[in-house]
Amino acid sequence: MRAMHSADKTTPAIKGRGTPENPGNRFERLVVIPDPDVPPEDRPAARTEFLRDATRSVITTNDSPDIPFEASLNPYRGCEHGCVYCFARCMHEFLGFSAGLDFETKIMVKTDAPQLLRKELSARSWKPKRICIGTATDPYQPIERKLRLTRRCLEVMAEFRNPCSIITKNQLVTRDIDILAQMATQDLVAVYLSITTLDANLVRELEPRTSVPRNRLAAIEKLAAAGVSVGVLVSPVIPGLTDHEVASILRAAAGAGAKYAGLQPVRLPGAVEGLFTAWLRRHRPDRAEKVLNRIREMHGGSTNSSSFDVRREGRGIFADQVRELFDITCRQLGLEDGGPELRTDLFRRVERGQMELF
Repeated sequence: MRAMHSADKTTPAIKGRGTPENPGNRFERLVVIPDPDVPPEDRPAARTEFLRDATRSVITTNDSPDIPFEASLNPYRGCEHGCVYCFARCMHEFLGFSAGLDFETKIMVKTDAPQLLRKELSARSWKPKRICIGTATDPYQPIERKLRLTRRCLEVMAEFRNPCSIITKNQLVTRDIDILAQMATQDLVAVYLSITTLDANLVRELEPRTSVPRNRLAAIEKLAAAGVSVGVLVSPVIPGLTDHEVASILRAAAGAGAKYAGLQPVRLPGAVEGLFTAWLRRHRPDRAEKVLNRIREMHGGSTNSSSFDVRREGRGIFADQVRELFDITCRQLGLEDGGPELRTDLFRRVERGQMELF
């Protein structure tokens, strides 16, 4: 059974969490409704739990025409970062959890990810291709500091010389700069720091457990200095809230050493729409309707589009304005839209016990 209470503007925020709401799971018939006579401040604290994910494979493939990679890997399901707009929140419902607070506090950990990755790369059926790490949930969320699953997966990638790219909002990625710098010498890796806003106060409300903007920029600078191909993702762009920062984010990232850039507008699938609406009414009540209306204009009247030609680009006047500003600024700064070509011709299958990286 999952906890549920209505998403409204009177629900108080929880420090360090993106949302205090835990809406019902669309796949579950039973829900638990908190006692309305017990004030939120007297309810049990929302502590993070880490649960073992017994998955038997870690590489996921896709053939979506709007996604620039075929294979991906996510060591964790659920994310402590707590970004309230995260599209991956809906995926938690497939696990029997809520897309709300459960997503931030019930973290599924793929403890066998490095071993499973080694097994899959060793299979004769594997054709070397870029694997994107962190496409759904952040591979460098806080628990990675202790568990080091992402680092151990990178060690396997380096052994096999299989190319990979990383997407993160956390400065912790620089911990693994020794591996990343080695892989970079053979064009086997690219790293992208996702920056939604340069406003540290907004970050603490919108994506509370991510690294603050200055630390993400410092990570770009450190990676670039080590010779790692590094880019910035201005993602997601939230019209009426962060769209005015597109050029500033690009300039700051280019100044730190980024060579590549990408952009994606916000989309709010399923339960995320209600969670984000509640967040707006709680934190930005004066502009809530303006933001929501502009998001709808970017997605053909809805807050989300599932069609390949719209969901990652948006449509309409606001989407066109953001894209034009992005393109012009990238040209001015010499930022390439996309990322570097990574090599697959160096791939080798490594027998168990062979530890030499290069």
